[in-house]
Amino acid sequence: MPRRTELIEGLMQRHSQVPREAVIKEDLLRGGIAFDPSALSDSADEAAGDIKPKSYFIFSFDHGTLPELGEAALRRPPEEIVLTGGPYELRRTVVSVRVNPSSPYRVAADADGLLGLYLDGQRISDVGLPPMPDYYRHKLANGKSVMEVAPTIQWGYLVYLTVFRVCQYFGAKEECQYCDINHNWRQHKAAGRPYTGVKPVEEVLEALEIIDKYDTAKTSTAYTLTGGAVTSQIGGKDEADFYGQYAKAIEERFPGRWIGKVVAQALPKADVQRFHDYGVRIYHPNYEVWDPYLFERYCPGKERYVGRDEWHRRILDSAEVFGPRNVIPNFVAGVEMAEPFGFKTVDEAIDSTVEGLRYFMAHGITPRFTTWCPEPTTPLGKANPLGAPLEYHVRLLQEYRATMAEFGLTSPPGYGPAGPGNAVFSVSSFMDSLPA
Repeated sequence: MPRRTELIEGLMQRHSQVPREAVIKEDLLRGGIAFDPSALSDSADEAAGDIKPKSYFIFSFDHGTLPELGEAALRRPPEEIVLTGGPYELRRTVVSVRVNPSSPYRVAADADGLLGLYLDGQRISDVGLPPMPDYYRHKLANGKSVMEVAPTIQWGYLVYLTVFRVCQYFGAKEECQYCDINHNWRQHKAAGRPYTGVKPVEEVLEALEIIDKYDTAKTSTAYTLTGGAVTSQIGGKDEADFYGQYAKAIEERFPGRWIGKVVAQALPKADVQRFHDYGVRIYHPNYEVWDPYLFERYCPGKERYVGRDEWHRRILDSAEVFGPRNVIPNFVAGVEMAEPFGFKTVDEAIDSTVEGLRYFMAHGITPRFTTWCPEPTTPLGKANPLGAPLEYHVRLLQEYRATMAEFGLTSPPGYGPAGPGNAVFSVSSFMDSLPA
């Protein structure tokens, strides 16, 4: 039996509490997927065809730059794939696409034209692709696409509004060491792709009008406002007012249509109150990595401008505004083990991560996580092209669920349904691993 198959089956056996779907999903997220030409779009036109293309909504989430991806850069891969069936009898599992031409996992069509996921030459799952939504076929009055202004992810559940496409933490002494937001901006501009730096409020509203009109099934349920950190101002507005202006406009135009979420820095309580007053209902002040030594080295801008301890105090303070259940800070799962500074063993990394989970969960706050994709233009990606061991990710899912149960917490709001076969959250398996 080939080595990668042995790895995943061994982890499935040793950690049977973790859904088998989550084991494969985490491996795909950490290591990427290769696409046979038979599985790619027939057109570079993002609005053509029947398959919803990858939108590059904030980071590249790829294991190569656009010039290195070959045909996958010219004929866009799908935004996500859904896995079902196969020898592991997988329940429906939605996975964000992270392209890696050298991945052992490959999506290809069989002799009958049916797509499957192949590992070590064996078909391990059927593959479904996201249909092109009607709203992607319509353009704004200025010719911009809905996908450029207001893409949807998580199988259409979430409207992802990256309204500021770069970050004011800039350069080696400020940028988070795992983050390629600024490079992703540069590569799309260099490729001649539309990639609006600051999205005007009226464009966002117009795109949402189109989504609301054509999303007749009301599949889109939440929106996330996000982008790079604002350390000074944009258009005369600080971070709270810059991102808050979009929430205010959306809530006035579409009251109650979507759950409003914002990903921003951990801001002082008065600024957080402004978010709430503008209509935001879920706040994501991401703490990125728990260990203080690693936070200082991996998040130098955040350490310089705010500091880890103050960041955590602000997260706890924000629970007084939003309520603990609606404060959901993210961390980047896997960077704990990144060389040269990370933990050397899975045990040490898990212990550190769980310490952070316990700290926040003891206050009723439920962190969530994104599975680290080691993008090659980032310092940590260059040094760690294989990411963290799959064992770390599988054990984290086990410990995450156990820690939530210990503190009597349930799946956080704004992420759709939980449970294997139900979850739509696509950039980690935490929702797949929680009880339905």
